[in-house]
Amino acid sequence: MAGGAVAAPATGMARSTATTTNTAATARPGSAASQVAGADVLRAARSAAVAHAKDTGVGPQETLTVKDSLVDPEGKRHVRFERAYKGVPVVGGDLVVHLDAKGRYAGATRAARHQVALKSVKPELTERQAAAKAAEAVKGTAGRTELVVDATGGTSVLAYRVTVTGGHAAEKGALRAVTVDAVSGKVLATTPLTDAFISPKLKDTLRAKGRTAAPRLGAAATPRTAGSGAAATYPAQANGNGASIFVGTVPLITTQTARSTFTLKDLSRGSAETRTAGGQELETFTQGKAFTNSTNRWGNGTASDPTTAAVDAQFGVTSTFDYYKGTFGRNGIKNDGVGPRALVHFGNKVGNAFWSPDCWCMLYGDGDGETFKQPLVALDVTGHELTHGVISATADFQPTRVDAQGNQFGEAGSLNESFADIFGTGMEFRTNNAANPPNYLLGEKLGLDQQFLRRLDKPSLDKLEGTVDYWDADSYDREVHAGSGVSSHAFYLLAEGSGKKTIGKFSYDSPTYDGRSVTGIGRDKAEQIFYRALTRYMVSTSDFHDARKATLQAAADIHGAGSAEYQAVDRAWAAVNVTEANTPSAQH
Repeated sequence: MAGGAVAAPATGMARSTATTTNTAATARPGSAASQVAGADVLRAARSAAVAHAKDTGVGPQETLTVKDSLVDPEGKRHVRFERAYKGVPVVGGDLVVHLDAKGRYAGATRAARHQVALKSVKPELTERQAAAKAAEAVKGTAGRTELVVDATGGTSVLAYRVTVTGGHAAEKGALRAVTVDAVSGKVLATTPLTDAFISPKLKDTLRAKGRTAAPRLGAAATPRTAGSGAAATYPAQANGNGASIFVGTVPLITTQTARSTFTLKDLSRGSAETRTAGGQELETFTQGKAFTNSTNRWGNGTASDPTTAAVDAQFGVTSTFDYYKGTFGRNGIKNDGVGPRALVHFGNKVGNAFWSPDCWCMLYGDGDGETFKQPLVALDVTGHELTHGVISATADFQPTRVDAQGNQFGEAGSLNESFADIFGTGMEFRTNNAANPPNYLLGEKLGLDQQFLRRLDKPSLDKLEGTVDYWDADSYDREVHAGSGVSSHAFYLLAEGSGKKTIGKFSYDSPTYDGRSVTGIGRDKAEQIFYRALTRYMVSTSDFHDARKATLQAAADIHGAGSAEYQAVDRAWAAVNVTEANTPSAQH
């Protein structure tokens, strides 16, 4: 079983619930649930990781670098580390150390189950040789090359990790990390570095059927007259508005840089900004050209105006910023106060949208002109893709394998897509835009024949990607969008319960694996539980059974181990056939 190994001190709770349980404390939305830990907590966590090496796997020749640190409202602390062995970064060595409210060791969640050890960290290949092998493997262009210890395969291998563009990439703009054995020169793996909304499998399916995604667009919107936002000093915050493709006319907070000059940047949300790539495949956000005008009114409601797509993107990235801050107290994608960024008009005829950790920004194509005929700037696309950024900053789920076409497989990769769907729909509910009514569907604005791309209540209604409702042994090597239905379905059942119901303007009918009904606890509570599980108790190799343990622990933290909410989490996972009894006992 590929998954996050969890260890707890001898005085803690059983391994099935991940770590020690503290007294129940309810986390309210917008609370200090995402408070960043101080330097004393980091020192305590680092010391605990070394002192409890049997649990954490940290050896004497390793160093720890803090990736993320959080303090819960009830006082528990969680420090996420990345590791280096003899100064060489360890891929797949991520580790979370948990401390109680008094700073005492309370357990650990780790990705690599084995002790990292190598006879030498001196490579036989040069960087140039490794880059050449990586480029040849995927017929692309090699970029940054880094010596690493690859711990993802159950053993430790000295390797080069090479960033490659082009070639067999699933779509223009996609980046891949190609791992090359630094001793033998063997190509060990290729992993996408961009998370695309449209999978290679889906694109092939649509094209094979001759299908066209024709979005249902409303009448062209017209921006309302905006105030000048005149200020004595610049830059200053200004109130404008924009006419979008998908969400009607929306308010936009912009930056006034002169008496009659405005930029599509929101100073009130960490300088969240949208720029244009101008049809080029830019490598960095700063290469993009800023959107400016003299009226503070943006777009004309159709794609004929290049600014219109920017209105959708800017509204989407700021709405996502608001969702994470207002719901979880998370201040930006990295929880560092920096607002999200977006590049529209990325590349030439790109029928996709990406989260790119390389530029730490959103990339939106304008559509390929064949299957996708509009820019992919729909609201839930943005919420989904920016959540990949939150995942990258926290658990960083990684696929078990990737095929030659760029399709990803495995349970951790399925969790990556699922959590992006879960919180993407959550952002829609919080935003509550009249032109984009919130729902548990993904991609309903794309104009697909089945009226959506994926859905959480009964995932198997998605026939294009073959999404499943329940876990089975094939989940270990199922394509990630198809596999995402397991945990997405569990979330829906936890939030809303099983059976028929109408929520807003949408009808749902959610089944269960065992035929037993599930009573939901409400979306707000379900979101808090899944968010805490993601950010505290999950790692890059977590699988569905690890996700069950993590959400149970999160429910215990927030509501107590004997609470109705805790029992509801257990019941929701059982309803998708993920139980303690069927947990795979051996690693695949």
